Amino acid sequence: MVPNKQTDKEAIVATEQENGEEEAGVDQSMSGFKNFLWHGGSAYDAWFSCASNQVAQVLLTLPYSFSQLGMLSGVILQVFYGILGSWTAYLISVLYVEYRARKENVSFKNHVIQWFEVLDGLLGPHWKAVGLAFNCTFLLFGSVIQLIACASNIYYINDHLDKRTWTYIFGACCATTVFIPSFHNYRIWSFLGLGMTTYTAWYLTIAALVHDQVEDVVHSGPKKLVLYFTGATNILYTFGGHAVTVEIMHAMWKPRKFKYIYLFATLYVFTLTLPSAAAMYWAFGDQLLTHSNAFSLLPRTRFRDTAVILMLIHQFITFGFACTPLYFVWEKVVGMHDTNSICLRALARLPVVIPIWFLAIIFPFFGPINSAVGALLVSFTVYIIPALAHMLTYRKASARQNAAEKPPFFLPSWTAMYIVNVFIVVWVFVVGFGFGGWASMTNFIKQVDTFGLFAKCYQCKPPPASLPAHNH
Repeated sequence: MVPNKQTDKEAIVATEQENGEEEAGVDQSMSGFKNFLWHGGSAYDAWFSCASNQVAQVLLTLPYSFSQLGMLSGVILQVFYGILGSWTAYLISVLYVEYRARKENVSFKNHVIQWFEVLDGLLGPHWKAVGLAFNCTFLLFGSVIQLIACASNIYYINDHLDKRTWTYIFGACCATTVFIPSFHNYRIWSFLGLGMTTYTAWYLTIAALVHDQVEDVVHSGPKKLVLYFTGATNILYTFGGHAVTVEIMHAMWKPRKFKYIYLFATLYVFTLTLPSAAAMYWAFGDQLLTHSNAFSLLPRTRFRDTAVILMLIHQFITFGFACTPLYFVWEKVVGMHDTNSICLRALARLPVVIPIWFLAIIFPFFGPINSAVGALLVSFTVYIIPALAHMLTYRKASARQNAAEKPPFFLPSWTAMYIVNVFIVVWVFVVGFGFGGWASMTNFIKQVDTFGLFAKCYQCKPPPASLPAHNH
């Protein structure tokens, strides 16, 4: 039996009150200052979390994508996938609210709802399995990418150690994220992370303009189909931070306020990604085709070193963002999710970090990995599955009539929503997964053939002439 509309709304209010009471209890037990830094659940916290999580190391690979796509395609695809990503984040938020409405008699105190549980509650165990597989694999490789990027960036400040050694060091540092209980506790980190990314983005923009164009600069992109679709898929990946959307919503005191937060976060992210990628491509052109990390082309200055350090700290934060949902899944598997002891939960989470560490050492090239993850995982996790799940959840007239959230004001027809969702599924499957998968895997295999697995120092400076020449 489908609950009526009034019951739905009452259920949502009840769950929000439950969240509010839980927060109030925490507020009373914590000092005001500690609570201000540590325990966030407002719409502003969610906005900072979404914006901070959406653009970290990928900021450094977007100029590389522009060199593959050309300036015009780079700008158009950023805007296009940003809007598509905002739409599917909206769909996820609607399905979360619907799930909470249908679970009106269930208390979620000490339990964080995750995307695969929403799919299970609305569409059954097969959808749960699909959602769990794609989300966990995406988050696993998302965490791997952050570790690789940390090693890649620190090398531009200190090249006395090779990138593989730096990966060992940062793996140990990032393992400390096991002590951060949930997305409630990322308030100060999200705020700082976005500030750091903002500095880095504008440093790239200004440094590229001050540097001016290199001599005989060439802007030949797009030159090859394989490069074009690799770049396009990296941009698809850029706006695919949805694997943590449900967890961010669940951390909010009033999850219904999330609806348009991701869109507002994306609009801000455009002010960072578009100027920095365009300016770097304008200045360096085709040189970027062999430099997937934008820092590698800029002269070393105190401003660049500051940007590298800030990006390193932000990548630590983003590692935590990507890993926390994996921690939750693992806690549920081993029966530790409802434990109040932070130390016990941290101990239970440690096995999650080990395979991430190992994979970062095997595949040390994060530019090509971004594209491969975008094509094979993000295309489904972020775009196809949410659109299909929304259509199937509201396929019956009774479900549409009693929906906890009606269609948005700018698209008030269910038919129009279905048309948009079908377009997203077809477009992303054909262009993102099909062409993008072919291109990114071709590029990825080329990197493995060129540098090998377990590469000691991918895209590093060549060894001194007095030493035997060999590829690292």
